[in-house]
Amino acid sequence: MSLDTFRDDLMRCTRCSYCKWVPHQVMSDTRFLTGCPSIKRFNFHGWSASGRVIASLSLLKGRTEITDRFLDMVYQCQMCGACDVSCKVERDFEPYEYMLALRARCVEEGAMLPEHMDVIDGLRRQDNVLGQPKARRGDWADGLTVKHLPTEKAEVLFHAGCRFAFDESLRQTVRGGLGLLIGAGVDVGIMGAEENCCGGRSYEMGYVGEFAKYAQHNVDTWTTAGVKCVVTPCADCYQTFKVLYDKDGRQHTVEIVHLTEYLARLVKQGTIRMRNTVPLTVTYHDPCHLGRLADPWGHWEGERKKVRGQLLIHDPPKRKRCGADGVYEAPRELLRAIPGLTFVEMHRIREYGWCCGAGGGVLEAYPDFASWTAAERLDEACSVGAEAIVTACGWCKRTLSDAGNGNGRGLQVLDIIDLVQQAL
Repeated sequence: MSLDTFRDDLMRCTRCSYCKWVPHQVMSDTRFLTGCPSIKRFNFHGWSASGRVIASLSLLKGRTEITDRFLDMVYQCQMCGACDVSCKVERDFEPYEYMLALRARCVEEGAMLPEHMDVIDGLRRQDNVLGQPKARRGDWADGLTVKHLPTEKAEVLFHAGCRFAFDESLRQTVRGGLGLLIGAGVDVGIMGAEENCCGGRSYEMGYVGEFAKYAQHNVDTWTTAGVKCVVTPCADCYQTFKVLYDKDGRQHTVEIVHLTEYLARLVKQGTIRMRNTVPLTVTYHDPCHLGRLADPWGHWEGERKKVRGQLLIHDPPKRKRCGADGVYEAPRELLRAIPGLTFVEMHRIREYGWCCGAGGGVLEAYPDFASWTAAERLDEACSVGAEAIVTACGWCKRTLSDAGNGNGRGLQVLDIIDLVQQAL
């Protein structure tokens, strides 16, 4: 929806600042009270969700122009959704949707960051957000005996995603993930060089046209291939396929499953049996796109009634997307099933988890901010006595690893796939 559609909603923000903090009901340590990386890093109200709501309203009323500093305020945000979850503890408000609309408005008016334009240019030319040669997209699977869906049929499509497909530091992890499915006898195939971007990153940056293009292409690809299920190790792809496609009205009957969910099923069935002891104390980092942002989209039709200019009533009642229905249990079930592993939780977890720093175009345009955000998460992991921080997203693993290199923490950064392989 366009920013103009939200004009009345923007006027309902009471500047309460709930969007900045982890709700007090779940706070467990005074060192980790902030939920929003932007406000923690820049410490100015304009860099909070409420500040961006004010800026959006000012822009609509013609009181503000889009300057370079305005764009910094808009884009120095990982779009992690923490503000949205905290806001909805007390309010019936959609700050995440307003910020998406603000970004789309900036793009419409031609006010774009050069770094993001480079990403989109690479996406348009090579069908991936890393700008790597499309012909090499399937190289990560070289040597694996697996079906290629452009020419063969399979029930399950393994979608690697841009980061896993091209980042050589993640090569062993993604190959291991597919290898686990092959070893379990799953009828699985890949698209190889024909795999395309999910479109989620362009959507978060405000380039909705590119998103729509890839959404339709992928849905058509699944239909043509005749797959029943799409499994991906990428949290970004999972959220895009399951939530954003539904939000955008891209109808399909394919089951979307994150690899941790699929592996948890196989463990419960006894198809995968982890017998090797892994003597390690680990904590789990909830990827934003697998956690709170993966809360299923709720379609609603009805009447919106405003009472006394502030209170909004939906008739019939509308379900709040509070981030609680993301994928939280499957990764933890896998960790608890590994012999010898000691699992400890951080202070900000599940829908209140702290971002790794990579989302929303921050990694591309403001790498120092991304690294700072990741370092904050590593400090939190160390504070609970973890020897390793484990995640379920290639973007998170890469960003956390880069922030941890040479900083003296001695903390391992692992994907759950890595640990499951060790335990087999």
